[in-house]
Amino acid sequence: MLVSQILKSKDTGVVTIAPGATLRDVVELLATRRIGAVVVSTDGKKVKGIVSERDVVRELGRAGPACLDQLVDKVMTRAIYGCAATDTAASVLETM
Repeated sequence: MLVSQILKSKDTGVVTIAPGATLRDVVELLATRRIGAVVVSTDGKKVKGIVSERDVVRELGRAGPACLDQLVDKVMTRAIYGCAATDTAASVLETM
């Protein structure tokens, strides 16, 4: 199966959030959209990072509920690996 086929089957497409948003905003977005991660982008096109449920839980464990007021760009994962729409699911899993 190709990445393009997987993306077409998703109702939401790629969900983004601005780096200046808070972790509280991320939590609300993840819950509302029923997703596990959100791409961080200033324009919806260029990827600056990603924030996942795991990132939120790590910060909650480290700093407690006060971390929800932290900005996304302080918590996001910056090392991003991408793929092409023509890549296979197997090749993406191998990269992961």
